[in-house]
Amino acid sequence: MDKYANYADLEQTEREGEDYAILYRKADCKIAIMAPHGGGIEPGTIDIADAIAKSEYTFYAFKGIRKTGNKKLHLSSNRFDEPIGLNISKNAFIVISIHGTRDKGETILIGGKNQELKQRLMYELRRAGFRAVISAVPGLRGIKPENICNRCKSGKGVQLEISRGLREKMFENIYRPLLRKKTNIFYNFVNTVRKALLFF
Repeated sequence: MDKYANYADLEQTEREGEDYAILYRKADCKIAIMAPHGGGIEPGTIDIADAIAKSEYTFYAFKGIRKTGNKKLHLSSNRFDEPIGLNISKNAFIVISIHGTRDKGETILIGGKNQELKQRLMYELRRAGFRAVISAVPGLRGIKPENICNRCKSGKGVQLEISRGLREKMFENIYRPLLRKKTNIFYNFVNTVRKALLFF
């Protein structure tokens, strides 16, 4: 369960610049790549979202920057309403949100309401050697209209839930940001997602 009901609740206690940071980079395109649980909340997700976006897609991240206890900054995707992130989502035609699960396996759960993009991502990721499945996990299906990935203009986004086990293989020293290095698996994943987005 989240500690805070929404962003307004969170910002009464937590301080931007001390507990969390908001990162974004706008691009003239219809797609936004978001990491609403970045930094110490779900490690590695900002690096992944940023690399997928590059300069071509709009990028946004909510980053936990506390030395410890970043999990308390987690706002569920169905309640994530930080104003800048909400505005970016509403101005994009399609949103792809990047998340991390605690699963020690190496699975990617694909959720969201955009059935066509979900199928394309699953196809490309499997071709590239990843274990990608359409999520049937309660709470990780990403199909509610209020989910940040579905608040886009089309009302149909995609949520990629990347397991802890796979993220640990995407980076050396994933839990030590200053020593973190991206592996070939990271670049394979990023390039595969970018390839799937070319169809949209």
